[in-house]
Amino acid sequence: MLRAEDLCFSYFNGRVVSHVNLALGTGDLVGLIGPNGSGKTTLLKLLSGVLKPALGHVSLEGREVQALERREIARRVAVVPQELHVPFPFTVREMVSMGRTPYVRPLVGLTAEDRQVVHDVMGATGIGDLAGRDFATLSGGEQQRVIIAMALAQEPRFLLLDEPTVHLDLNHQVEILELIRRLNREKGVAVLAALHDLNLAALYFDRLVLLNRGAIVATGTPTQVLTAARILEVFSASVLVEAHPVTRAPQVTVVPLSQQAAGSRDSGPRI
Repeated sequence: MLRAEDLCFSYFNGRVVSHVNLALGTGDLVGLIGPNGSGKTTLLKLLSGVLKPALGHVSLEGREVQALERREIARRVAVVPQELHVPFPFTVREMVSMGRTPYVRPLVGLTAEDRQVVHDVMGATGIGDLAGRDFATLSGGEQQRVIIAMALAQEPRFLLLDEPTVHLDLNHQVEILELIRRLNREKGVAVLAALHDLNLAALYFDRLVLLNRGAIVATGTPTQVLTAARILEVFSASVLVEAHPVTRAPQVTVVPLSQQAAGSRDSGPRI
């Protein structure tokens, strides 16, 4: 279990995370949503031990994260950042192999077991054919698969992703989210992913956590969290929330400002 209890954190210009309580267990598939500046990225950094909370604490399988060595955390928690800058020309295989760093002994290098793990996660993420390619020459979707494979090479129990679909075309967004859900289902890796797209979050995640001004204002199934009244309150946007015609997951449609004065007209069942 990765658990945050009464978690608070402040930067110099004010509090960013305020009294957050959150638990992530085996097999969980959770989407973290909220407006820009609501504290999503900061919360992920606190959960992974990169930042130290001002109040409260984060525990990893019953132990205080801040008391653990980075190598020990990295064997259990993997993070996919919003952006990864790679200044040197690494191949895909070399990139994924970096995920084995928490296990590599000094002056020894990768073992046969390490290489097998790298091979397996490249296969699981569908990048085996790209092994010899220069990472910098890949498309955005391919690069994101490589970064996820690098995280999986850590053999984590918890996978934290910060906007894994940012800057991707719609087809690549869907591919990445399908991959994340499949890895969660097949390998039991607990997933917490920060997302901006409410509709994709509702389609692909079992549970949503809604942050606003650093505090959790709602948590539950997508249907429980994504209501028109709550979206108006948090995002200051007038919307219709209707069931997806295939999956029945809630889907959000923005009402243009020019139409709001005339009053809302529902074209389908509201949630």
